[in-house]
Amino acid sequence: MNRTSASFADVAGNGLLDRRLLLKGLLGTGILVASTRAMGNDQPDWMQKPGRRAKLYGMPAAGELERTGRVALPPQLNASAPLRSLHFTPLDKLRGTITPAGLHFELSHQGIPNIDPDQHKLVLHGLVNRPLYFSLDSLERYSMSTHCHFLECSGNTTTGWQDPAPDHPLAFSHGLLSASEWVGVPLATLLDEASVLPEAKWIIAEGADSGSLSRSIPLQKALQDCMIVLYQNGERLRPEQGYPMRLLNPGFEGNSNVKWLRSLKVTDTPAMTRFETSRYTDLLADGKARQFSLKMDVKSVITHPNNSQQLQQKGVYEISGLAWSGSGRIRKVEVTADGGKSWAKALLDEPVQSRMLTRFRLPWRWVGQPAVLASRAEDEHGNRQPTRDALVAARGTNSFYHYNGIHGWGVSASGEVNQADV
Repeated sequence: MNRTSASFADVAGNGLLDRRLLLKGLLGTGILVASTRAMGNDQPDWMQKPGRRAKLYGMPAAGELERTGRVALPPQLNASAPLRSLHFTPLDKLRGTITPAGLHFELSHQGIPNIDPDQHKLVLHGLVNRPLYFSLDSLERYSMSTHCHFLECSGNTTTGWQDPAPDHPLAFSHGLLSASEWVGVPLATLLDEASVLPEAKWIIAEGADSGSLSRSIPLQKALQDCMIVLYQNGERLRPEQGYPMRLLNPGFEGNSNVKWLRSLKVTDTPAMTRFETSRYTDLLADGKARQFSLKMDVKSVITHPNNSQQLQQKGVYEISGLAWSGSGRIRKVEVTADGGKSWAKALLDEPVQSRMLTRFRLPWRWVGQPAVLASRAEDEHGNRQPTRDALVAARGTNSFYHYNGIHGWGVSASGEVNQADV
């Protein structure tokens, strides 16, 4: 598939090649044209007449809408929650690290409210000297900041707790994960204006959906990097993402990034709401539960190849995937092709940002033999992605949330790809 790869020795078992191949651009697989005559002189239909006019709001190509649309749960799996709206990001169809707004995963427990932005208000009250409220227009007058961050539901990859895990498509196993450029007002700015009292330690964030979803956020975290987001990827938030305003809580589980934000109450204790007692806690093997386990752990997954694809011929392929951590930047990603017997360091695409998806890549020579591919990530604080066995030994299998074990793909001799244990 590539004649230049022969000059690079394997750096790990089962055909993993030196990442310098990617830096040198030596993985070309173009088909050589013998002559211009071989190309033919016929023009395709779309060259025979003028095309259509552009629309007021640009849309993806018609073929891409079907190919890369968000993935929904089958109706039978969503029957127990008829009001819930749930769609997964098609990670296997995307490249880069930014998720188009229309493909960002969404999970709404009580449906998506139809909010009039002219009537919507955000109230900041509780243990403050100056209770305040903000309209959308008033927030627009504040100085805004721009940051790229991932959002991940803590239930993402939950099937990893099962042994064996079901062989779901990548979107079902990992698709409650997206990343965007977010623009909004630092929450610290508003808290400073309201003048928080010394005894304050928590903020209760409440949304304007019919269930009034509420979460308790540590005040220290709110002052560190939380934002009241108005824009996503350059445009106003979409209704599924919390229009007209949402809380962005970088690195913390998705449910704490409250959408359709209407109230921020400063308190000295957490509220113990439904979504931090009966939901979004982690039941351990001894029957006790972890609560307020808000930070998302270090994690990675290979997105190409995956089990929606089949390797068609022997040769050199680029293994590509995503790594992320709620604690900060990704420092290292390693890849295996022999089920964990040996590992090779992958190339990290720049920029590597804090609490943001990082794209990793590594060349791999497939010779038509079975292989088990997997990745493991490490962040700047030394947090390392564990094996499933290590994670189960620490926490048991009663949990539903916060699974971050190593995920593997098994490649058969015929090129079929399925989930595999590592």
